[in-house]
Amino acid sequence: MVADACLRRELGRVPYEPTWRRMQVFTDERGPDTPDELWVLEHPPVYTLGMAGKPEHLLCETAIPMVRIDRGGQITYHGPGQIVVYLLVDLRRRGLKVREMVNLMEQALIDTLADEGLAAERRAGAPGVYVGEAKIAALGLRVKNGCSYHGLALNVDMDLTPFTWINPCGYSGLQTTQLRDHGIGTDQVIVAERLVAHLERQLPPLRPGVAPA
Repeated sequence: MVADACLRRELGRVPYEPTWRRMQVFTDERGPDTPDELWVLEHPPVYTLGMAGKPEHLLCETAIPMVRIDRGGQITYHGPGQIVVYLLVDLRRRGLKVREMVNLMEQALIDTLADEGLAAERRAGAPGVYVGEAKIAALGLRVKNGCSYHGLALNVDMDLTPFTWINPCGYSGLQTTQLRDHGIGTDQVIVAERLVAHLERQLPPLRPGVAPA
């Protein structure tokens, strides 16, 4: 019997592409009894472009590498000072549809920001979490054989300039923000702990007798 709790891995600052490949291998090799995992990390500066992403959303030449990957969505930026959580979750064992998974990720982010006294919201048709008109967290998932990978990114205390060189998530003129811009100086490790706790609370328990195809 697989425990309901996810195995949490604190990876530190790791390069993007090897981490992505590691997620793919994990998902391909997992079996009916493989525990779900949450990977908590940050990346060196990198742009990622989803499967249907348009390269023209990168607005200028830059030394920051761009990696075309296998999640949904358009272009986004990762860099130091941003919390990234990858959710390697067997959706079928937890009775989750993809839209429900996205909703719970957004809710965990909203609850984490509420812990800091910051009111955030989701927007219909635009996955992610927003404070006012500015996006503070991005989401992107891939589901293969009923199992998810990729995840979410929350801006905490980073250089937001690279976001101005793209149309974030494909939206021209979309503003981005972060906790620091709202006077919140909580240590990133503490914010990550709270975020993971909210994610774990949002995830439904495993359903007995349900194994991945």
